[in-house]
Parts: sequence; C-alpha cells; structure tokens
Amino acid sequence: MNDVLPDEALLWERLEDTARKIFAQYGYRNLRVPIVEATGLFVRGIGDATDIVEHEMYSFEDRLNGESLTLRPEATAGIVRAAIEHHLTYDRPQRVWTAGPMFRHERPQKGRYRQFHQFDVEALDFEGPDVDAEQIVMLSRLWTALGLKGMSLHINTIGDPDERLAHRRALVAYFGEHAGALDEDSRRRLTTNPLRILDSKNPAMQSIIARAPKLVDQLGADSISRAHFEGLKAILSEAGVAFEVNARLVRGLDYYNRTVFEWVTDRLGAQGTVAGGGRYDGLFEQLGTRRRRGGGARARNGRAPARCGVDGSGERGWRQHQGADATR
Repeated sequence: MNDVLPDEALLWERLEDTARKIFAQYGYRNLRVPIVEATGLFVRGIGDATDIVEHEMYSFEDRLNGESLTLRPEATAGIVRAAIEHHLTYDRPQRVWTAGPMFRHERPQKGRYRQFHQFDVEALDFEGPDVDAEQIVMLSRLWTALGLKGMSLHINTIGDPDERLAHRRALVAYFGEHAGALDEDSRRRLTTNPLRILDSKNPAMQSIIARAPKLVDQLGADSISRAHFEGLKAILSEAGVAFEVNARLVRGLDYYNRTVFEWVTDRLGAQGTVAGGGRYDGLFEQLGTRRRRGGGARARNGRAPARCGVDGSGERGWRQHQGADATR
C-alpha cells in the first residue's frame, strides 16, 4: 500500500484528465463498479487455476451473512457482470471505461503494490479486429499526449478455446519431457496453467522456453483466429503503429482469447509493462448469459507515467510514488 502526496497527486490528475479526454474522443463512457464483489465472480471469470485466484486475492467472509467477498483484483469481470445485470448490450454494443484501486497480494517489489490504481477500457459486444486495433491506437495517442518515451507494442494471438486446448496439450507434452529443467513454479503450472510457463523470467529456462511449441504456428490456413490476427496487423500497419509479434506473450486469466497485446518500455526495468489487454469473447458466457464478444485494455496509473521520459513541459520522468521501491 502507498500514499499519494499532494505534489505527486498533481501528476496523477494530469494523467487522469488526459485519459478521460482521449477516451471520450473514441466514444468510451464512464462506468463505475464496486470495489468489493462476490468471490465467485472472480473464480468463474478469472479461473480457479490462475495465480490471482490461487494466491493473490484479498477475500473475507461477510460477518452478517457468511458470504465470501473479495477486494477486486481486476475490473473486467465486474464490468461484464454490470453489463449483464443492467442489460447494457441489449440494443447495441457499448464502449465503457472505469478507473480506481485494485488489490492483489503480490510480492512487494519495485513498481508493484498490493493496492494499485488502474484504468480499464472495455468494448462490449464488438466482434472484429478493428476494435482491438482501436484500443491499441487509442493508447498510443495517450502515450503521445502524456509525452511518454520509449514505448513499444507487442502483440500475439492465443487462438480460440479449441486451439488453446490443442496448444495446451502440446505444451504439457513438451515441458513434461523437460520437467527436470523446470523450476518449482513452472512444474506447478504444468498441470494447472502451462501457458504461463512461457511467461517465466527464470534465466535458466529461457532456452527451453524458446523451443516450445508456438500457437500461432499451429493455426490452420482457414483458422478464424488467424484471420482475425492478420486483420489486426493490417489495421495497425495502416494506422502507422509499429508492433512486434511476440509468440511468448500470453495472459494469466482464463477469459482471454485471440488478440493479446502489451505496451512496454525499457525504462522501468523488470516491470516494463505499462498497459495490456486483449479479447474475452467467452467471458459473458462464463458469467451466465448468452455469448457476446468483448475486448479491453488496462493500464496501471503508476506504471504509465513512472520514469517513462520527459514530457513537453519538462516534468521529468513523471516520478510517481507507484514507481518507487515497494516495501509495504
């Protein structure tokens, strides 16, 4: 946890004002959801074998009725729940955004807090790659408006559920053959969430990970998710947004499919991801309604401005407290 003191709060206000202005230009409207939700929402939406649900959620029992409640670890599941309960997509798709504190019991380290503040933008019931590209381009405009330097875009496709299942089996077989070279965390993930092994930063495992099966290489020529990914790349190229296809880019949450992306910087050390997102076409169904498409992006307030460069007014580095050493 950390405090944001008045001098630093001025920088937060500029970030928030700039983000609100750009989101409005793209037709995104503000939606506010509770900080506390029923624990089952996140178990169903995020997945019970994810690191967040297994280790990082702040959950407690309501003393009045015994219900299990959780401080929200992310906002997407709550936004989709609200869309279902209030029939927001009944007559047309919706573009919405929210902002506020999230909570995860992560290991304290530089650039990471157990309470962190985050922007979320969500496009609900949009199907094509154009809305994925829209959110990426919108974030690119936000970085430019903030004067952030050294930003680069990584994209990947993680396919549709049947393709992910086939890729999962291939990963389990491959890493199973190299189980002796995996660290303890990766051996645990081998039976729960093997895609996350690809995200390991353990230097001793990098050569093994580099040779692991890549999902994008296994997609057939007639694959819908391959066509979706090719469409995304074409739109980004036409918009003049440079990108790198990163086959190791995955997501730790079960609801993602097809497009995943990250905006990263080389100016924050190991915690170089400033924003990320992707599609979640199955999340509505997971939460108990008919299938609707969706996609979103999120940026932690502290990582977006912290030590990413010098803006036009000379406010060096946008040094926010979230970029300091996390010791609490």
